[in-house]
Amino acid sequence: MKLPARLSARTAFPITALALAGLAATACAPQTSDTSAKQDDKSGTLRVWLFQEVGNKPKEQVVDEAVKAFEARNKGAEVKVEYIPVDTRAQRIKAAFNDPKSAPDVIEYGNTDTAGYVKDGGLADVTAEFDAWADAKDADATARQSVTVDGKVYGAPLFVGVRALYYRTDVFEELGVQPPKSQAELISTAKKVHQARPELYGLAVGGAYTYGAMPFIWAHGGELATGTGPAYKSAVNSAAARKGIEAYTSLFGDANCPAAKCASMGGNATVTAFASGKAAMAIGGDFSHAAVEAGTVKGKYAVVPLPGVAPGSIAPAFAGGNNIGVLKSSAHRTLAVDLMKSLTGKQAQGRLFDAMGFLPTYTDVRAEAAKKQPFVKPFIDTLGAGAKFVPASPGWGQIDASLVLPTMFQEVVSGRKDVAAASDAAAKKMDAAFAAAG
Repeated sequence: MKLPARLSARTAFPITALALAGLAATACAPQTSDTSAKQDDKSGTLRVWLFQEVGNKPKEQVVDEAVKAFEARNKGAEVKVEYIPVDTRAQRIKAAFNDPKSAPDVIEYGNTDTAGYVKDGGLADVTAEFDAWADAKDADATARQSVTVDGKVYGAPLFVGVRALYYRTDVFEELGVQPPKSQAELISTAKKVHQARPELYGLAVGGAYTYGAMPFIWAHGGELATGTGPAYKSAVNSAAARKGIEAYTSLFGDANCPAAKCASMGGNATVTAFASGKAAMAIGGDFSHAAVEAGTVKGKYAVVPLPGVAPGSIAPAFAGGNNIGVLKSSAHRTLAVDLMKSLTGKQAQGRLFDAMGFLPTYTDVRAEAAKKQPFVKPFIDTLGAGAKFVPASPGWGQIDASLVLPTMFQEVVSGRKDVAAASDAAAKKMDAAFAAAG
């Protein structure tokens, strides 16, 4: 079964080779010169780049409604929207930063790209407008963090995505086991299921599934890095982080998910294994729901928050998602900020959830979404328990693209290095990337 393309392309999910090349090129390119606009026209044409989705029509309809409302209150302004492939976003957006004449006024971008785009000088600082915006008062703290670099806001959150634990209700009932309430129970339950049903992975895990592994590090009190801005320093080799790495890598092997098959798996592969009936559990996102529903396990699964270390606790999840930003080069700054608000406001996010299932970033709009679609409750509970974000450094893009953390997990799983040596090597690479980013 093939997963929807938006799963494989979305920022903070497995990156294609083309996207890797783009990220690497971006990391090596010279910093963009100052392209700030000298005027602020109150009429004319605004160009918008948004990401192309699989089954894009529902998104287009939501955007068209937001644009129509914007044009109605801004006479003399016209909006032209272009939907661009996510896989080539790095090249196109970098080129736009360097060529204001061909650049759009407003863009959609993945939230892990924020710091890099700010360093490139491409995004406008909209802190004052964001802080004065009524809707922004109900944006959750993690969503706001995703548009913030060094205390300044460079866009508005569009949607958020988090992961939780999918499990097979029929298999659990057959074996008389309950959904795990702690990380230790998660690991023991996975091994118990695999022992009783060896044709199934107890819990599908992947050596290349960075964002599925992060909750294990965070649940043990570890961090990816400490500090802020240019002063980030890797913390993956701390004692607490190593406990999380040990917990995650203990799930690889003949007792649960054989290393020969699972070491190279990424997030898509683990969700595919679950959806196709090959795993009793998987760590998947709210964005994975459609793929699982389209699989053979439809009607035979449920979702709960991924448990933390303490019984009854919830492991912190990575808060992925996308934002909308205004380019510094826009000659229509005031209009562009107003359009950003139209595309990301409460009404638009509510409609986007109805149309595409994208989880809103406003706490009140999410609560309404949960009433409409109960399946999102475990994900909302996970957000409410305290989601986490990657370091707000332009160096993170290089760390992600260079597969630093997957390499660390795979070295441990393969037996080439122990946790201490692998985490020390990863920390050294991360520190080099942070330092190079400045």
